[in-house]
Amino acid sequence: MLGYYFFLALRSLRRTRMLTALMVLAIAVGIGASMTTLSVMFLLSGDPLPAKSGKLFFPQLDPSTGATLRHTPMDLLDYTSAHDLWQAHRASRQAMLANAATRVQPTVSGQAPFIVQTLATTSDFFPMFNVPFRYGGAWSAQDEQRAAREVVISSTLNQRLFGGANSVGRDVVINGAQLRVVGVLDDWRPRPRFYMVVGARFSGGDTADLYGPPHDVYLPMPTGIDIAQADMQPFTCWSDGMVDPHHMTTAACAWVGLWVELPDVAARDAYRRFLEDYDDQQRSIGRLTHPKLTRMMSLHEWLDFQQVVPADVKLQTWLAFAFLLICLFNTVGLLLAKFIGRSNEIGVRRALGASRKAIFGQCLVEAGLIGLIGGLFGLFMTVAGIYAIRQQPVAYADLVAVDMPVFVLALALSLGASLLAGVFPAFRASRVAPALQLKVQ
Repeated sequence: MLGYYFFLALRSLRRTRMLTALMVLAIAVGIGASMTTLSVMFLLSGDPLPAKSGKLFFPQLDPSTGATLRHTPMDLLDYTSAHDLWQAHRASRQAMLANAATRVQPTVSGQAPFIVQTLATTSDFFPMFNVPFRYGGAWSAQDEQRAAREVVISSTLNQRLFGGANSVGRDVVINGAQLRVVGVLDDWRPRPRFYMVVGARFSGGDTADLYGPPHDVYLPMPTGIDIAQADMQPFTCWSDGMVDPHHMTTAACAWVGLWVELPDVAARDAYRRFLEDYDDQQRSIGRLTHPKLTRMMSLHEWLDFQQVVPADVKLQTWLAFAFLLICLFNTVGLLLAKFIGRSNEIGVRRALGASRKAIFGQCLVEAGLIGLIGGLFGLFMTVAGIYAIRQQPVAYADLVAVDMPVFVLALALSLGASLLAGVFPAFRASRVAPALQLKVQ
């Protein structure tokens, strides 16, 4: 019976080509717009570390002094607080990190120096965030303690400096210091660059720092302090006098982030107690002067707090689905006109013994076929929409792509939407009185 309904639907669609084209176009445009914006939304709101995001936490406290009291902790810590918490080793892994811009001097003669994004961090950073290596690996904790002149570089920088060859053991000159390469990262593009999300909620939708490429240079924290502490950004200071950028470890400034890995609830509760106890202890000796203001967010909570999904993207997504809803209402009207226009045919079928259920099913099959065709065209529009986004000057443009879940969702949404749109017109068509139509004939 379903095959017969499908045959009748095809014949009906061929008879009313213009009306069919309008319904298919309405559904296709609605699906294309909604799936394009949904693809961007999935990208920006996705879990950057699905296997570990629930185990990673960002501890905070208020290290500032002075008359101004804060209502929330600063995004970053001062060096003393971050180092104390890190050195206590109360988590299974912990990583300090600080952002800087450093100058690289190419070893090939004739090439000019250039600026790269640099991260000063600790050895746990790489296993904590599942950072992949193409060559070599991270420096050891012992090398870190002695401020070894070692560096890990990105695959992009390795391509630029060494043509993509295995550069482990070769030297790189950064800020005038000669460093030995111990590791080269594999292709790694976290979405967003979650490990250093600072002040994003104040950026006004600027995603350059969130969805741009990761850092090109990774230095052991002591080495980074030795050669790049004057280049550390961002930082917030609260002292009355001038800040010496060459003595950031003792400056009254917040510029260091700290991530900890806590595998279970007991470890998380223990670390929260440790954080509060540390705050109490530092206030008791007079280093911290403000009332206790501690907080420890998970990776998901931190990204939500920082509002990493721009408000305009959320608005565009809602508008796109509102547009899809309008397209469906238009489809309902067109289907109603189409089915009611076939009242004579439906009346004859009813007089020949077709039940209301059969008429209802036939009309739904026709609506579903329209939705399926509209969904297929909608996929082409989705691809075109994503191509247009990839040409835009936004940091995440090159990351947007159509994947299989989006294809499946688009087809399911178009089919379900068209069936939903066809319920009322099909119901009305099934209620056609056969006697009245035969009298008209």
